[in-house]
Amino acid sequence: MNASFRSSGPSPDRHGQWGIQALWEQLLPWLPDLSIEVVEQIESTNLALMGRLREAARNAAVRGIRADDLAPSLLVAIPQTQGRGRLGRSWESAAGSSLTFSLSLPIQRADWSGLSLAVGEAVAQGLDPSGTHIGLKWPNDLWRMDSPGRGRKLGGVLIEALQVAEQRVAVIGVGINLHPLMLSEAVASVAEFEPGIGAPQALARIMPPLARALADFEREGFAGVATRYAERDLLRGQAITTTDPRCPQGMSEGVAEDGALLLSHAGQSFRIVSGEVSVRPLPPASV
Repeated sequence: MNASFRSSGPSPDRHGQWGIQALWEQLLPWLPDLSIEVVEQIESTNLALMGRLREAARNAAVRGIRADDLAPSLLVAIPQTQGRGRLGRSWESAAGSSLTFSLSLPIQRADWSGLSLAVGEAVAQGLDPSGTHIGLKWPNDLWRMDSPGRGRKLGGVLIEALQVAEQRVAVIGVGINLHPLMLSEAVASVAEFEPGIGAPQALARIMPPLARALADFEREGFAGVATRYAERDLLRGQAITTTDPRCPQGMSEGVAEDGALLLSHAGQSFRIVSGEVSVRPLPPASV
């Protein structure tokens, strides 16, 4: 059996350079009927997969749903030109310095609470199994840990959803800085603790734990990964600010088993669940 590939661009051996056949075989137990595509350049992998799903939904309305409409699809870009982050922000990437990809797949579980956290933990596990370099910042960021509660952004997760016939399908986008990027804000890169890493190697390290994590999420939800997430929680025990008017600042008490951010302030407890919340550590008090 051969991997399901789509060809795009001028390099017919690109999939060989990325080791896609071996990766496809490794992922099949968790992602049956998976297709993998590596493209030279694209505006946004999330937008591309969402577009394909919208077309599948339109076709399904006419001729009914087909198995390949819902088959998992992994799309990798070298690089994206109009990558997107949370709240409509742009995500900068550069060929050779970044890894950007999206995975679409149906998720049967009704409650998706904490999905972005579970994805972030799996990506961190793939790149940093020891847990010494990458922390997780609620709700969807990976940071390079510089000191307790402090760090620089290393990557992010963007999850979108679309209904195809009776099935809700997730599009999971991941962007990782592999090597230094010249940006206006200070960002981190995987090369700081893994010199010489390339995008194919990073993808091969990330995808198996991510595929396993998604299978576990189907059965257990975020509760199954909550303990592992807590070990990398960058905000836990830190004073932070939020844009939630109910609790503009407080002490982070970690993340609940449903993925909600837990805060305490003035003797009260608060649960932050909205995707429109922005969280920033407070600056350390002066002495």
